[in-house]
Amino acid sequence: MADDEYVYDEASGEWISAADAAASAGAADAVEVRDAVGNLLADGDQVTLIKDLVVKGAGQTLKRGTLIKSIRLTGDPQEIDCRYEGIKGLVLRAEFVRKR
Repeated sequence: MADDEYVYDEASGEWISAADAAASAGAADAVEVRDAVGNLLADGDQVTLIKDLVVKGAGQTLKRGTLIKSIRLTGDPQEIDCRYEGIKGLVLRAEFVRKR
């Protein structure tokens, strides 16, 4: 295609196509979330708690070994959003979970 748009990439000092620039910008925005032992987490993973956690506002304690299914990443490298029966809007710190 002769009508491709090109943008100047300051990091490499070269002209690259706009599609390549958008793809590399999307990859740079992606946040790596790692569990307590260093495993990379992704949306939809199952995790297990490694410590008893008191859930503020719910009056409930999640015990060590509790399985949390289908997590979602929040964009913060230390927080994951998840669902658990009886608790709405549960956000866990990645340092307290292990990928299953």
